[in-house]
Amino acid sequence: MPLNNILPGYLKAGHEVAIVSPSFSIDAQKLYAAVSFLDKWGLKARIGRYAAATSGPFAGTDEERLSDLQEATNDPSIKAVFCARGGYGLSKIIDKTDFSALTRSPKWYVGFSDVTALHLWLTGMEGIISLHADMPLHYNDPEKTEDTFVTLRKALFGEPYTIDWTGLIFRAGDVAGEITGGNLSLVCCMMGTPAEVETEGRILFLEDTGDYIYQLDRMLMSLKLAGKLRNLSALLIGGMSELKDTKKPWGKSVEDTIYEIVKEYDYPVFFGFPAGHINDNRAIYIGRKASIKVNDNKASLSFV
Repeated sequence: MPLNNILPGYLKAGHEVAIVSPSFSIDAQKLYAAVSFLDKWGLKARIGRYAAATSGPFAGTDEERLSDLQEATNDPSIKAVFCARGGYGLSKIIDKTDFSALTRSPKWYVGFSDVTALHLWLTGMEGIISLHADMPLHYNDPEKTEDTFVTLRKALFGEPYTIDWTGLIFRAGDVAGEITGGNLSLVCCMMGTPAEVETEGRILFLEDTGDYIYQLDRMLMSLKLAGKLRNLSALLIGGMSELKDTKKPWGKSVEDTIYEIVKEYDYPVFFGFPAGHINDNRAIYIGRKASIKVNDNKASLSFV
């Protein structure tokens, strides 16, 4: 794994960016609306050739999705690549993508959910910092908070910002470390691959949606058995949305379920971080060092 991750150059008005669909399909109107959204930031967005294609639930065949991702990666005029939406599909093409062009012209990759596979590959294999943030599917969603898009713009354009939130904290304390992780299901899916998550000394960020609480417990136990929950700087829990219970109740809250698994360790565990499959989905850099400072049940994250 690269020792020092590379921070791509920040965006400026007039820069060209690409919107591609490496996972599930998306309505073409959403793509056109995203172009208009990014145009207001002064960016010139180009839609991938197959971005609106369909093949079953996917945005085109594996070959078509790979083609768009590869073309955007190879083109030095493209300064950022926005993944249109999540779902599933990136792990089917990630090992076939040639990222060698990034050694000459690093660029931003933006997305969350299924895009976690790309984030882990970029940091683990290429040493490139990427951006866990909302995607074109949601760029005109009125239910999204203002901070969802303010932090995205600031992160891309290099404007400093902090993320303040209030939530349950176990073993409160100030911490610092590189942020890694993303969607818990995808973090687990990437185990055993060349981009398996590296967690030692890092702030491990996790979020998920739509699972049963026992599945959350099972995935976290898998990470624990693999040694991935030892020696963290901190565990940062984002949105755990639409989690379901079984007919026979699990009997524990999400917070208690998580804490029970990591209670033997000595690092802080932060809950309620505003990122993930929630309306307040703020942008965070994956692979970049951050610090978290605590005041009572309030916390503040900033990037180094």
